[in-house]
Amino acid sequence: MLRPDPNDPIVVTGMGAVSPLGVGVDTTWQRLLEGRSGIVRNDRFDTTDFTAHIAGLVPPKSSDPAGFDAADHIDGKEIKKMDVFIQYAIAAAAEALDQANWHPESPEDQAATATIIGSGVGGSPVMARAVETINTKGPRRLSPFTVPSFLANLAAGWLSIIHSFRGPIGTPVTACAASAQAIGDGMRLIMTGEAEVAIVGGAEGSVDPISVGGFGASRALSTSHADDPAKASRPFDKGHDGFVLSEGAAVLVIEKLSHARARGAKPLGVLAGYGTSADAYHLTAGAPDGAGAQVAMRNALTMAGLTPADIGYVNAHATSTAVGDQAEIAALSAVFAGRGQDLSISSTKSATGHLLGAAGALEAVFCVKALETGMLPPTINLEDPIEEAAHFDLVPNRPRERTIQYALSNSFGFGGVNAALVFGQPPKA
Repeated sequence: MLRPDPNDPIVVTGMGAVSPLGVGVDTTWQRLLEGRSGIVRNDRFDTTDFTAHIAGLVPPKSSDPAGFDAADHIDGKEIKKMDVFIQYAIAAAAEALDQANWHPESPEDQAATATIIGSGVGGSPVMARAVETINTKGPRRLSPFTVPSFLANLAAGWLSIIHSFRGPIGTPVTACAASAQAIGDGMRLIMTGEAEVAIVGGAEGSVDPISVGGFGASRALSTSHADDPAKASRPFDKGHDGFVLSEGAAVLVIEKLSHARARGAKPLGVLAGYGTSADAYHLTAGAPDGAGAQVAMRNALTMAGLTPADIGYVNAHATSTAVGDQAEIAALSAVFAGRGQDLSISSTKSATGHLLGAAGALEAVFCVKALETGMLPPTINLEDPIEEAAHFDLVPNRPRERTIQYALSNSFGFGGVNAALVFGQPPKA
């Protein structure tokens, strides 16, 4: 197993986010700690004939000063060439790169910068509109930008082109583990010396008829609380009835500590470990004991050189489905056997909904912010915890003030893919 050098760890030097809670890491984090929800009635299309009528939508700037307007981030001539997931990735990356102050101009630095941006689905809204155009107007009316706007790897492609990143480029398309694996892939590229800096994360914009209809057909989506959407996402609560489909993007800049210090960049946290595994069990559900998830978490701890006792906080994958929440708690109970209220576990999907392939990167940002601020984000809507989880500190409804040294973030996806990341406090100056 590759392991980072403990004397020269990989650190996070920049973060950016576009989420249902708003645009920007600070806005998203503050609203998360306030217990606010980004889940609203879905007004992207007519949901009358759909089972789910709510979604976690990135707010438009027209209704929220901290909302999203593509024109703030992208030249107007280019907007029509990209689906919304690409637009979100561009905005999140700009924030992360500005914080990291990484704008390489030399050919050497450009070639040493990797771009790994995952997506679970890619541009399904464009695909849905393309089918409608073909059926109503014919294929000759399709835009020449149709295919480049929906390909999942084009978020990474656009970032590489805009910023002249000429190093390794990639796009994990591993469902809801995609952006966590993107972070892990970037970490490996740095450890092998193939890159000095990696721009990593994920983007998703699939609140569209295909995704809402498809997930609805599989009975995965929450269908309750249509009149009070903020209450719908209820991880670890006995009232959970499915996940809330959401959208957004999150991007991190990672590099070795020595590289960051040499250029005067501030480390925000350490990316200490990464583990991934396959369930080899079922297309859409993990094993009830979370066996595959256990492997991913243990591998991440091993890479980090830590034991389960070192982890103070877990940002759970928990999406608010009965099967998934219980399987993850089974896995956590096995890996963290003997732990109880001394281990804080929360699911921020209670506030953001489930960003599919972008979820892991956004939750990685939350872990770094928890380490930085000493505040653990809450699991909102937690009124009656499932019995299997009640012995842990689930950070119900309000943030918990607690200094931690290490945090673990879980991401699991259809197809049986598991990914876990470990983050630690930044090195002392």
